Amino acid sequence: MSPAAPLPLTGERTVPGIWHENYWFRRHEAGYRMAAGAVDVEGAVVLDAGAGEGYGAELLAAAGAAVVLALDLDASSLRHVARTYPAVAPARANLVQLPCATGAVDVVVSSQTVEHLWDQDGFVRECARVLRPGGRLVVTTPNRRTFPPGNVFHSRELDADELVGLLAGHLEVESVHGVHHGPRLAAAGDVVARQLAAPPEEWPPALATLVASVTVDDFTVGNPADSLDLVAVAVRG
Repeated sequence: MSPAAPLPLTGERTVPGIWHENYWFRRHEAGYRMAAGAVDVEGAVVLDAGAGEGYGAELLAAAGAAVVLALDLDASSLRHVARTYPAVAPARANLVQLPCATGAVDVVVSSQTVEHLWDQDGFVRECARVLRPGGRLVVTTPNRRTFPPGNVFHSRELDADELVGLLAGHLEVESVHGVHHGPRLAAAGDVVARQLAAPPEEWPPALATLVASVTVDDFTVGNPADSLDLVAVAVRG
């Protein structure tokens, strides 16, 4: 957890350290861990595009990246990153105009961000530009087939085929996987719907206890078609 006070919840980003947000934080954290495991970040120059609170950029730094550039448009988030995660280099940027030289980056990670962007193709094009030949882009995003509708912060959600089509316009898609509930969460029924059915102060005690106890190990990798979230890897030729 972050040593500094958590950023306020806005609905647009997920932050650690808030008990009733813990399910979503751990689900996002699982995506970052899968991203870090899908590519070799040891000694790499890594760009975290849409870093938010910064926990994912810190995870990438801890995985052995030589440099992690955490990009976000929100200035308050970047100040928080600078205070909380000294191993990470925060910078303010529009993600369709990345502040990096062509071919300067080994890995781009974008977790739960592309669905927020109006110009998704422009973003992928910029990722392809800044990647060195052989460099990889890892994208995680909610699966449109299973994600609850109506998130006002999302411009366009994607299913597995749509995500592949988006990436293939500029890069070679290597793999697509899905984030799934592990056995404990799967046995608990529709955990997402139960959380959305009422505000946290009205949750039954068993649900509140479950949400607060979720860890990254409660999520697994599986088939993308019916997954919670998608994890795709694409390479610059």
